[in-house]
Amino acid sequence: MTTERTNKTAVWINAMRPRTLPLALAAILMGAFLAAAAGAFRGEVVALAGLTAVFLQILSNLANDYGDSVHGADHGQRLGPARAVQSGQIAAATMRRAMALCALLAMVSGVALLWLAFGAGRLPYVLLFLVLGAGAIGAAVAYTNGKRPYGYVGLGDLFVLIFFGWVGVLGTVFLQTLRFDWPLVLPATACGLLAVGVLNVNNIRDLESDRLAGKRSIPVRLGPQKARLYHWLLLGGAVMTAVLYVLLRYQSPWQFLFLLAVPLLVRHGTAVARTHDPRKLNPLLKQLSLITLFFILTFGFGQLIG
Repeated sequence: MTTERTNKTAVWINAMRPRTLPLALAAILMGAFLAAAAGAFRGEVVALAGLTAVFLQILSNLANDYGDSVHGADHGQRLGPARAVQSGQIAAATMRRAMALCALLAMVSGVALLWLAFGAGRLPYVLLFLVLGAGAIGAAVAYTNGKRPYGYVGLGDLFVLIFFGWVGVLGTVFLQTLRFDWPLVLPATACGLLAVGVLNVNNIRDLESDRLAGKRSIPVRLGPQKARLYHWLLLGGAVMTAVLYVLLRYQSPWQFLFLLAVPLLVRHGTAVARTHDPRKLNPLLKQLSLITLFFILTFGFGQLIG
């Protein structure tokens, strides 16, 4: 009985895909650094924002497991990790209940975050962020679910840029500073483009199985070679938007500390360009997630000590 319970727990942990959680926290971390550089860091707000982001990411992972199984993207020829619903380890109805629970937890955490950040006296801000939160929950579910999931028509990259970049970073900053500063769109874009890069590696790996399932991701639309060129554009765009931000806000050479990540990004991009066996792309997903974390840490510390 203990072994069976342990195996079931392992199945649920795998379905939640814990390796993706650091990427979900990347935007929160970037926003925390930017707020700290502006002298407005609030640790309790960042902590609750991070918790909400984790619940949303787990919701997204469970919804993708369920949605891809229903729509046929998870089949015998898929090269990624085995999915719980498709393999029969978790029943579809059970997965739907887990998705509802994660959505509820994200809502409770999100409301607590808004109360902590705004109190009762800033109703317009609360309403704005409630709409953004509802949009984030909807985006997490609709990526692979519904009659026309947006991930199946090639819009996944755009939504990742929006929520893992602009909403995640700018929202975290605003929750602490209560103001919006247009230049911050640049580091938010850098963060979002790196997150899109992780998705792009995933979609290059699954290109053939997605094509068979009718999932028209960007790599399916572009083809394998152009998808790799697109990957270079994502990596280069992240660096260039970060450079432009520093040039606009230049105070010290330390602000360019994030350039230490450029050789790692070049090495990663070269590996993606030269790797044509889809199975060998799996380690590159984790690699780019770690490089993204290093990029954000060096960028953030550069702004603090600059």
